[in-house]
Amino acid sequence: MFEYAQPLHDLIEELRRIPGIGAKTAQRIAFYFLSLRTEDADRLAEAIREAKRRIFYCSVCNNITHVDPCLICSDGHRSDDALCIVEEPFNISSLERTGVYHGRYHVLLGPLSPLKGRGPDELRLEKLARRIEGGTFKEIIVATNPTVEGEATALYLLRFLKDQGIRITRLAMGLPVGSDLDFADQVTIKKALEGRTELKE
Repeated sequence: MFEYAQPLHDLIEELRRIPGIGAKTAQRIAFYFLSLRTEDADRLAEAIREAKRRIFYCSVCNNITHVDPCLICSDGHRSDDALCIVEEPFNISSLERTGVYHGRYHVLLGPLSPLKGRGPDELRLEKLARRIEGGTFKEIIVATNPTVEGEATALYLLRFLKDQGIRITRLAMGLPVGSDLDFADQVTIKKALEGRTELKE
């Protein structure tokens, strides 16, 4: 059976550990790395080392940052009326790209996932509770992913936060723009029906 040289094999195996990267993609990336000039490869390796050295979690919201508090928490132009709760730091960039949300964020650093050993204690909700008690939030937006884990996390957050006297909302879920009903699964259609809005001229 054909095998790559050991250093290349090791590189491919490390790349395969990245979520969403399969064997073929790992091979393509590895061969791309090998095609780089030495100085370009060194620059890439240094960028990874520097990010690992300098990036940490914001003490206020758990977003990834190189300054504390992070740029979003220290932005005086953002609204303190709304707090959006997301699962991971990279979820913030998806919401920010829309250009319509200008409130604050709180990152859970992962959803509830008993199979992965993430129970309620791993959500560290005491920090969230302190932020809410000391803040002026009028709305809490639960923006966990539309997965089994994300739904379980949203329900847990609802129970945890219901006595705070603040409006709690969930991101609307349903059919993506440009999709076809024939290709949507039953859960997606159910969520779309439940979250339907009034049609206005």
